[in-house]
Amino acid sequence: MVVEGAVERADVTDVVEDVEDMFDHGRRTTTATAEDAVAAVSTTSGVGRSARTLEPTVNVRARRREGEVDDRGGAEDDETDETGGTRPGRGKIFVHTFGCSHNHSDSEFMAGQLQSYGYELVKDASDADGWLVNTCTVKNPSQSAMNTVLERGKAANKALLVAGCVPQGDKGAKELKDVSLLGVTQIDRVVEAMERTLAGDTVRMLEKKTLPRLDLPKVRRNEFVEILPLSTGCLGACTYCKTKHARGDLGSYEISALVSRVEQAISEGVSEVWLSSEDTGAYGIDLGTDVAALFRAITAVLPTDGSVMLRLGMTNPPYILAHLDAVAEAMRHPAVYAWMHIPVQSGSNAVLEAMKREYTVEEFRTVCDTLLEAVPGMVIATDVICGFPGETDEQWRETMQLIEEYKFPEVHISQFYPRPGTPAARMKRVPTQIVKGRSRELTVLFESYQPHQHLVGKTERVWVSDIARDGTSLVAHTKNYTQILLPGGEDQRAHLMGRSAMVEIYESSRWSCKARVLEVIDADPTVARVRLSVIPSEEESKMIREKLTKGKRVRIKKAQEMPETGCSVCGSDSSCPSSKEPVTARYLSVETVLIAGTCIGAISLACALYARNRRN
Repeated sequence: MVVEGAVERADVTDVVEDVEDMFDHGRRTTTATAEDAVAAVSTTSGVGRSARTLEPTVNVRARRREGEVDDRGGAEDDETDETGGTRPGRGKIFVHTFGCSHNHSDSEFMAGQLQSYGYELVKDASDADGWLVNTCTVKNPSQSAMNTVLERGKAANKALLVAGCVPQGDKGAKELKDVSLLGVTQIDRVVEAMERTLAGDTVRMLEKKTLPRLDLPKVRRNEFVEILPLSTGCLGACTYCKTKHARGDLGSYEISALVSRVEQAISEGVSEVWLSSEDTGAYGIDLGTDVAALFRAITAVLPTDGSVMLRLGMTNPPYILAHLDAVAEAMRHPAVYAWMHIPVQSGSNAVLEAMKREYTVEEFRTVCDTLLEAVPGMVIATDVICGFPGETDEQWRETMQLIEEYKFPEVHISQFYPRPGTPAARMKRVPTQIVKGRSRELTVLFESYQPHQHLVGKTERVWVSDIARDGTSLVAHTKNYTQILLPGGEDQRAHLMGRSAMVEIYESSRWSCKARVLEVIDADPTVARVRLSVIPSEEESKMIREKLTKGKRVRIKKAQEMPETGCSVCGSDSSCPSSKEPVTARYLSVETVLIAGTCIGAISLACALYARNRRN
């Protein structure tokens, strides 16, 4: 399964095998890159080493609620109280994550809060007091692997806190009985949830609320990579998708908050920023903005020496169609990888309609053709579902022809899985043997071409950001995100990790290339001269939003009010009354209303007593 110690092919059983490895070897395993890495046929980055511990940016205090176990006594340096329980903030926590990069970002935020509060993060599951399991509901194998983890945890009498898409989208699942649950928008309450779980309570924190702040403390799985969530949810209604049940409708972060997080991550030493969301192309529709403005704002704060690279996230064709010029310009930027994940799922329009994917094969081709022509060396990764209900042999041939024509360097191949509660689960299924046969057929086609052979003998610039699965080789990526393996060792790590270099490629395989280092690049002056310019006018943006959201429920958020420290009228740094403000807004507050009400009540009571005394 491991190819040259760095990358792996994942089939239906790989996720469960990773879980077995986690317990057998006492290490925390993680899925590889790509928004849907579980059960993918090819991945581009092998990960699995421990993350650097970062200084917390925010002090975290657990909320204390009625009915919660109080803090317990004991010696200051003792991790247990007199009853044998774990003291708040003094236990050992094991974190395991399934699924996409958004899930990994959530886990990093939760790990950061736990560590900031005082908990020790451990890589050995058996050594932990509590387990935080962040789950994925995209496919059956990932949820089956979650069940395996929970069974192990219950057998070992561990305190279990289950977070992520499974409890949010399927809280009634029998596997979740008697374990604590944390919803996708409740990750900023992980300390409270873990503290109460360790105390013996079973908590359910699944209420949907506003997005968690982006300035929470964080412990990255890769100290050189910042995974930045742009939004949660999407505007689609795919008939096979369970993630929609968990993440809900689109909810985007403000551009200012995202830029601030990027600047903070850069100050902490990252060399890559990955934009992550369920659909990058839909970003900002609920805020009255779009990805063009986002790309422009983020690239503007990247270091001018080219030391930090930006990787754009997964996007579905319907929404990126409206922003192809902006996306192409962004990926031509010297500090942005010329790589994008654009799922097609099927090469048949009839199947796409049954899936409710909201685009045609012709529109997908337009996206690919435009980007491949406009961006030098552009690489597109895509997804295919084999054996969607009702898919005929002829419709499957259309998918095979599409992949054969474009020869995508990355194709994530999945067999159809009926997810509970989705419309597709009620559709008549294609026989299992046919589904498996189509999956094998596409895999053979995918493995028949060598997308990196043309790089042999060439000199390329790469960015080094990881350690390979063999624990020795270094993992780097070219401008179009082709994986390059470099010689490892302690000296090489100290010399190259988090930096850029010129390399000579001498060997290629289906999954990656091998290269020798020629020189380390300290600065690239070309980045300082580049600024993105493609951004639609407000009128154009409004027309695009109306077109994309026609017939859909999208709550456009109101513009944020000016903070109390500033005035929206005169522009001063301090607050001042506005001539346009109603007098009530200027002088009335909750406190003044309460005081006035109390006074009126007291006066009324006094008058009533006086009147009664006079009658007597």
